[in-house]
Amino acid sequence: MELLQSIWLFIQNQILGMKWLNVLVGNLISAIGLDPASRWGGSIQFFIYDVIKITILLCTLIFIISYIQSYFPPERSKQILGRFHGIGANIIAALLGTVTPFCSCSSIPLFIGFTSAGLPLGVTFSFLISSPMVDLGSLVLLMSIFGAKIAIWYVLLGLVIAVAGGTLIEKLHMESYVEEFIRM
Repeated sequence: MELLQSIWLFIQNQILGMKWLNVLVGNLISAIGLDPASRWGGSIQFFIYDVIKITILLCTLIFIISYIQSYFPPERSKQILGRFHGIGANIIAALLGTVTPFCSCSSIPLFIGFTSAGLPLGVTFSFLISSPMVDLGSLVLLMSIFGAKIAIWYVLLGLVIAVAGGTLIEKLHMESYVEEFIRM
């Protein structure tokens, strides 16, 4: 158990948190004559370290998300969601929204497509809520900054909010509030 914990700490600190990069940038700052402990040196070190870290994480995540997105195009998501009913459908929709890397700008057209395809409004809202809120990108970034415990709680809470929101919309029968051109 202790070995697993030390392996996880290594992954969290050195791979996700890129502490090695912080040390490297600190050494470079020292080499050019600035003290990393001073305000200017520390600010420059933080800026360079964060820019490089975020760029690496985003490029890696965009690559992974693009790869996953090739397996979950909107048509496949519609097909999967059409098989389930009731609260189980809301749970599946929220989970599917988690693994499909759509941001809010692409989730809205998907929502319109799902609704016009005849999927229940609550199910489409569970997908709409979880898709931009709980994704692999936020999970990896949260793990690198706050650790696995906070990241897992964020994902679980996001899924609960998505399922509860979709279920509430379904129970309130809010279909009449959706514009007619969307329901066609």
